[in-house]
Amino acid sequence: MFERAPEVGGKARSRRRDGYTFDVTGHWLHLRDDRVRALADEVFAAGDLVEIERKTGIYTHGVMLPYPFQANLHGLPLPVVQECLATFIEAQVAASSPSAATPRTFEDFAVARFGRGIAEHFFIPYNRKLWGEAYDDLTPDWISRFVPMPDVRQVVGGAIGLRQEGLGYNVRYLYPTAGGIDALPRALDRAARAASATVRLSTDVTRIDPIARRVHTAEGGVRSYDRLVSTLPLPELVKRIDGIPDALAEAAGKLRWVRWRYLDVGTRSQVPMDEHWVYVPDPQTPFFRVGCYSNALQAMAPPGCGSLYVELADRDEPPDLPAIFAALAQMGALASPDDVAFADVHDIEYAYVVFDHAYAGARDALFDHLEGLGIRSCGRYGAWIYNSMEDSILAGMEAAQWLNA
Repeated sequence: MFERAPEVGGKARSRRRDGYTFDVTGHWLHLRDDRVRALADEVFAAGDLVEIERKTGIYTHGVMLPYPFQANLHGLPLPVVQECLATFIEAQVAASSPSAATPRTFEDFAVARFGRGIAEHFFIPYNRKLWGEAYDDLTPDWISRFVPMPDVRQVVGGAIGLRQEGLGYNVRYLYPTAGGIDALPRALDRAARAASATVRLSTDVTRIDPIARRVHTAEGGVRSYDRLVSTLPLPELVKRIDGIPDALAEAAGKLRWVRWRYLDVGTRSQVPMDEHWVYVPDPQTPFFRVGCYSNALQAMAPPGCGSLYVELADRDEPPDLPAIFAALAQMGALASPDDVAFADVHDIEYAYVVFDHAYAGARDALFDHLEGLGIRSCGRYGAWIYNSMEDSILAGMEAAQWLNA
């Protein structure tokens, strides 16, 4: 196994500074599959993982609402609640019509499923901030599992103040007791090495010869293979393969993704809000999501302190830290702007895969070609999908079966 970085884990890594621990934004382990639970029991000792019940919110119109927005409208200004409820009911009636159109874009889906009010007060502004310029061509193909779909009773109940909880796939999650999601890849690394795997760190694959079936590394090494599993982002894998046909190189050029810019913020006192992470749709706020590691697990910060991640809407200009800190204090994520001990800026080149209208055709053509070369591209960025850590672990299990077949 070749890993470009000096440690395993990809984006499931952790940084530590002055007693604070930060992941590459939120990495919470949601396990539903018995095979992955059995693997976790195998690689972790008893007590190494703690189960945590999700506390998630939406901060909008100056109030903190429970997650998800569409099922917890109570607390918003009454005209907004009325608009959201009325258009939600209208959308349900329209959806029951035999002539109802199939949504072409994500925005079409949000309006058709939840009504214009809920869409315009949450789904549209939040996703515009998250996806940036890719938003307008975004299809709804990625959302079926990740967006909660409350029924009419739940939407009405949440609007009149009956808190709707337990919606969504990530109600409970596991996290390493000592702090830092990097405990997961490290545990898998130990298990792999114990099973006689060779793991070469700080080794960058620069070229793949699919005819001779050889992998070339930046250090000048060459390794033959029978079958090859890659977790490189799909466009990066294609760049490294010799002899890719022009049509497939063009298909790879159609793949789009969202870059990420975020802050690791250490605070001198505990974070006032209770939530583990919060969605922030309001366009004027310079970030779209804020997470508090130390609210989920106090070991992520020194005693009495807090650790946050702040995902920024602007990925190009230097962040306006005073404005960001003021907005964090306003929503209750900071006791005050002066409570910040430090803030580190980080960039991620590959964060979210863009599901636009060119996505499916380009991806399918590339995967058909890779299969013929004996290459399996998997994981979140290798498979070029939107998924969870558990999904990536399952993909690894399937890749192992493929290698052994």
